[in-house]
Amino acid sequence: MQLRADRIYAVFLRLTRRLSNSQMMMVLAVIIGVLAGLGTYLFEILLYAIKGGLTRWFPVDSAHFLYLIYPVVGIILATLFVKYIVRANISEGVTRVLYAMSSTHSRIAPHNCWTSVVGGGVTIGFGGSVGPEAPIVLTGAAIGSNVAQLARLNYKQTTLLLCCGAGAALAAIFKAPITGVVFVLEILMLDITASSVIPLLIASITATTMAFMLRGFDPLLAVTLAPGDAFELWQIPLYILLGVFTGLMSWYFTTMNSYVGAYFKKIDRQYKKWIVGGAVLGILIFVFPPLYGEGYEGLTTLMHGNEKQLFDSSLFYRFRDIDWVVILFIVASMFFKVIAMASTNAAGGVGGTFAPSLFVGGFTGASVALICNALFHWDVPLVSFTLVGMAGVMAGVMNAPLTSIFLIAELSSGYGLFIPLMITACISFAVDYYLDPDSIYTKQLRLKGELLTHDKDQSVFVFLKLDELMETDFLRIKEHFTLGDIVHIISTAHRNIFPVIDNFGHLLGVVQLDDLREDMFKREKYGHPISDYMIQPPDRILEHEAIQSVLPKFEDSHTWMLPVVDKQNRYLGFISKSRILNAYREQLVKIQQ
Repeated sequence: MQLRADRIYAVFLRLTRRLSNSQMMMVLAVIIGVLAGLGTYLFEILLYAIKGGLTRWFPVDSAHFLYLIYPVVGIILATLFVKYIVRANISEGVTRVLYAMSSTHSRIAPHNCWTSVVGGGVTIGFGGSVGPEAPIVLTGAAIGSNVAQLARLNYKQTTLLLCCGAGAALAAIFKAPITGVVFVLEILMLDITASSVIPLLIASITATTMAFMLRGFDPLLAVTLAPGDAFELWQIPLYILLGVFTGLMSWYFTTMNSYVGAYFKKIDRQYKKWIVGGAVLGILIFVFPPLYGEGYEGLTTLMHGNEKQLFDSSLFYRFRDIDWVVILFIVASMFFKVIAMASTNAAGGVGGTFAPSLFVGGFTGASVALICNALFHWDVPLVSFTLVGMAGVMAGVMNAPLTSIFLIAELSSGYGLFIPLMITACISFAVDYYLDPDSIYTKQLRLKGELLTHDKDQSVFVFLKLDELMETDFLRIKEHFTLGDIVHIISTAHRNIFPVIDNFGHLLGVVQLDDLREDMFKREKYGHPISDYMIQPPDRILEHEAIQSVLPKFEDSHTWMLPVVDKQNRYLGFISKSRILNAYREQLVKIQQ
């Protein structure tokens, strides 16, 4: 493997020896765009081949019992694939990419170039109610990262190519190059400079062109606004109301996802997770067939104004002509979609939350339009509110209003809804941010202190690890020692602070050399117990604690040295403020270079 990598690197050097760094990055961006476009195409072939073969022959006018079986089969296959073949976590693709940027120097394992495609295709094809975008983004990011590793690029260049791959993959699946660029800038938080944006644009355009060549020009969600769907000023209050509703649905989305995930973590055996997840998912899909897979068919049906087609292969098929049943069916589907999605991922499936957020948003917008039309006869355009609702929930769930606005604008082949998209997306983002400032991608990473942000000064702390900065060369003092014992120890010590521990290693306090100076030359006091000189440290630091939370402890206690302990208060070492600041400065210089 190393020999092959060396050969590739030699060829790369020979081909690029006359190119500048910026030219080389542009060439690599084209290569990544082509590979990401091909990867997306292969993913869609696998996904729709499985999905079509399993469900295309189902009768329209009645439910089919196989809806109860397919999802659990897909989850089991995906879990076994991950456990015995991949042997690594490939779920929550966007979160994996953010983690790689902050904790593994933007290096992603080579297997991620294809394993997410297989795992996601099997999960979604068999009915897993998750989205294909997260596996695709992880695949594209892995392609970019591994191209950079083969070219032996530095961290900054590797991060740029990783982002190029992620943006290119998203651009290819939606055939929306602007969305791919904005997604990287807004969610992956790439710096906005000419040297970074130009390769990103090239990769996204290249991947989109590949998608056009391989799959034609029809967008993933083909919809064209009719004259009756145009934005009118009297609709502004309704779009404001829709913004509030989608913000609340975004909060429900992230909260329910966390709740279901926490519930499944309490289940101690994988087969039990299969049973519970398969039962929940199978029953929900059997009752609400639009929940099968990523749900784009249901969204397309709504955007074409054919909401009655949602009842195909459903238990409620014969009630599809009753308006209030249609509304209740749509409302129930949007609430249960979140539970179905969370159960799929928590039970072992591979997929993301991108498509489910669009599904929930579209159904939320359609519900508002249908309720207004049924109760007040206002002739609210169903297609427009479905599209704008998609942007609203996506903006709240992902904390990405710009990405949601440009995605829907590109999907609807124009900017006729730009004003309502901006109104609804911004209000939804504000409501959800007020209720929970973290997006569905960043919540766990922020809690662990592993999240990069647009504040680059703060982001540098992500690369600093407490374990690497901790100092352990302090002489330990037992609680039964006397002053005389300490005087003999001081002669060989090069530190002026000593941790006092018991027989089990628990930290009892500290002794400072300054507190001993007055008595250390008075032999008559050598029999005094060390407890007479011991003090409690102003604070303690837990092992693996994030550096961001450590610095405030130094400021609050007005000290330059604090002990590090584990959860059982066992002494591990000391951390100094000066060491953190020096490491911060070195890391900042390294990143800038």
